[in-house]
Amino acid sequence: MTTPFTMDANYRPFHPNPRKPTYVPPPGAVDAHCHVFGPGEEFPYAPERKYTPCDAPKETLFALRDFLGFDKNVIVQASCHGRDNAAMVDALDASGGKAKGVAVVRYDIGDDELKALDEAGVRGVRFNFVKRLVDATPRENYLRVAEKIAPLGWHIVVYFEAPDLAGLTPFLTSLPGKIVVDHMGRPDVGKGVNDPDFQRFVRLLAEHENIWVKVTCPERLTVAGPPYDDVVPFQRTLVERFPDRVLWGTDWPHPNMTWIVPDDGELVDLIPRIAPTPELQQKLLVDNPNRLYWPAR
Repeated sequence: MTTPFTMDANYRPFHPNPRKPTYVPPPGAVDAHCHVFGPGEEFPYAPERKYTPCDAPKETLFALRDFLGFDKNVIVQASCHGRDNAAMVDALDASGGKAKGVAVVRYDIGDDELKALDEAGVRGVRFNFVKRLVDATPRENYLRVAEKIAPLGWHIVVYFEAPDLAGLTPFLTSLPGKIVVDHMGRPDVGKGVNDPDFQRFVRLLAEHENIWVKVTCPERLTVAGPPYDDVVPFQRTLVERFPDRVLWGTDWPHPNMTWIVPDDGELVDLIPRIAPTPELQQKLLVDNPNRLYWPAR
């Protein structure tokens, strides 16, 4: 029996017709942060979800990847699916090796289930600290997950907002292995790159070489709107300062956008502004994500 789902009345679906970007990514480029949603009748949304999105299936994601000129995807488990990774794993299985995944798992997950996720192409787990998206999870549960995934060589993706970084730092720096921070730690771009909160994040990266960052989601962070001139300096600062530890992605299908429906072609055309040389673009789009998600094993 299928379960009917109705998209939230205030939810804004992804752009139906993004423009073809002028910028051509280098061969092997990876969209290292995107999602699949449903379809809800096949992969039900989680009862504990904070929002009900529009369906955004794997076929649409892969068509967009090709249209934008990318070779691969990293599909991140979204909070609307909770800890049921079935939709994400289904997309990995259908990708022909062109997608890897980041899962959300229970603290008591068994080794057999972890092994199955690993064989499907999962290479990391996500810890979400954004209170409006998920219920609070005890830190000891996250630590148990970190211990379980360490033998697999997976990394940990963390999502938080800038005001929470100071309180989270002792926990983040206690985690083993590589840590990847989503969306630059969500800085307040209205305060500029010299804001103490953003500089605290820069220091964290400088002091801990195991911490990487996704220079993603200008559409979420902007105050001014497209073409995101207020966000570019933050992205470029991180790309130029930490060129071997930065990743880029579309964040398609852009969940919970309230005032902008981003054009993915426009997002791609920002890349030369945040990574102004071919060498930086190669690291950002090809070398770094392939080293993290497609390493020799």
